[in-house]
Amino acid sequence: MNEHHSKIYLLPNLMTAGNLFCGFTATLKILEGALLQGSNPDAAGDLFHTAIWFILAACFFDLLDGRLARLGGHESMFGREFDSLADVVSFGVAPALMVYRIVLQEFPRACWIIAFIYLACGALRLARFNTAAANHEPADTDNKKNFTGFPIPAAAGLIASITLFLLWLAEGEHHLGKWKFVLPPLMLFLSFMMFSRFQYPSFKAINWRTTKSIPRFLVISIILIFT
Repeated sequence: MNEHHSKIYLLPNLMTAGNLFCGFTATLKILEGALLQGSNPDAAGDLFHTAIWFILAACFFDLLDGRLARLGGHESMFGREFDSLADVVSFGVAPALMVYRIVLQEFPRACWIIAFIYLACGALRLARFNTAAANHEPADTDNKKNFTGFPIPAAAGLIASITLFLLWLAEGEHHLGKWKFVLPPLMLFLSFMMFSRFQYPSFKAINWRTTKSIPRFLVISIILIFT
């Protein structure tokens, strides 16, 4: 029995480690692409494209770790802190660095500031949540069925998804062209939403054992995508 429980406890942290691995790999791919931007833009574009998929994979691992922890009854301060550190890398550093490198050539100073604002707001949002949880304060409302501030994994997933969509619009090319100028305003908007105290529906509100949860899941997904 103890061995069974220890395996359940290990699984969420393994998922968090997978999240961190994807974020670290995405960051490496972005740095490799940055080195090739001037000499081989096609290869750089491929590396940026790979980085986007790793960011999206990190979102998948992040979704799993919290769910497994709640199912096993092993939500802990250690897991919360580990998850936040992984989130800063995967959903803070990697997307900020990606947008910074993609739009750098036209607006180096402005893009640097925007990327930092996004990273700082994401880190502040995580710190606010962890501090409230450690002090047993209501970081969320409505019995923890809502998020306060836009979640940083959702923000990073939105940036990555829109970048993929823009690449699809520029089909046959390895760069975004003028479409890339959509990214800095989007990043600023998401920075504000993360730092705000607006309420967003949480996936914790879903009771996955009932059929009524299916339409609720779809509604929550649509809200997060189009916010």
